[in-house]
This record gives sequence, structure tokens and C-alpha cells, in this order.
Amino acid sequence: MLRLCSSSITRAELLRAAGIPFFQESIDFDEDSIVSSCPKNFVYQATLGKYRVNYEKFGCTDFPLLVADTVVTAQGKILRKAKDEADARAILATQSGCEVTIFTCMIYKTPCLELIDISSTHYFFNPFDPDDIDRYIASGEWRGKAGACMVEGFCKPYIRETRGFESTAMGLCVEVLKPFL
Repeated sequence: MLRLCSSSITRAELLRAAGIPFFQESIDFDEDSIVSSCPKNFVYQATLGKYRVNYEKFGCTDFPLLVADTVVTAQGKILRKAKDEADARAILATQSGCEVTIFTCMIYKTPCLELIDISSTHYFFNPFDPDDIDRYIASGEWRGKAGACMVEGFCKPYIRETRGFESTAMGLCVEVLKPFL
């Protein structure tokens, strides 16, 4: 059993699908305080910040601690969580017909092990249909998603090519985590 220090429904679904027992409990960390133009550095700093506040609160002696963060990049830009519908549209326009890279960093900590991993998955998208974008925006599913990106949902029919694990793009690289459990 591990403590998932994330309120992400998708991360919880990934752990369930992998058969990893867990419960969710976390302390928030302000990602807006991070200033970085490098996606790997940004995702590492966000994960490290989350790790520090959660480790300080919970430690890892009773349950191993798992913390993760994800960032989406396209056209040389870090695409954060959309603030509103207009921002989500602009973010999706940046991804449409382009290569999109999704970085996920995780820290898994037990009393005798500390695993830090930064994994990436590259997607090559066909152009998004404007009507599909309208439906996706109206659904609200983009809210709380890094880069308003849902490779398991909205983006799936537009994927031309994938290089990497889908779990990484969804917020937690279970393929890297499982061997350490």
C-alpha cells in the first residue's frame, strides 16, 4: 500500500489498472511559484516541491510516498493547465497538427529507497477538428489537465504517431514504477 500524494483521478486510475494498492492523501504545492523555461526542469521543480511538502507532513515510514507532476510542451512552449476556455483553445491550437512532448516526473520514497524519474512521451498529432474542440471545451474535461491534453480522450483520434508510454502522458509512468514496488 502506498500514499499517492496527488488528487489526480487519472493517476489513481493508472495505479488501479496496474494492480498497485494505494490511497490518496496530499498537501497542495503552489506550482505558479516555479519560474523555468525548460520543461524537464519545470516538471522536476514542481514534483520536488510537492514531494517536500508531502514528505514533511507524512514522511514515509508508515506508507511509501508517491508524488508526480506532468507538463506538456509544443512549439517550444510549456503548456500549463488552462486557466479558462479561451486559454484552453489557445493551448489546443498550439498542439493541433504538431509534435507534442509530455514530461512526467515522479518521486517514490520508502525508508530505504528513493526513486526519481523523468519520463517523456512524444505525440505527433493531426490537425484538430474545430467542432471537436468546441465539444471538448464544452465538456470541461480539459480542466485540471496539463496542457488541456487528454491523450486517452479528446486527443486519441488525432494521434498519428507515439513514442513512449501512454501512462507517462497520463501523469504517472507505471512501467518505470512497478519494478521498484
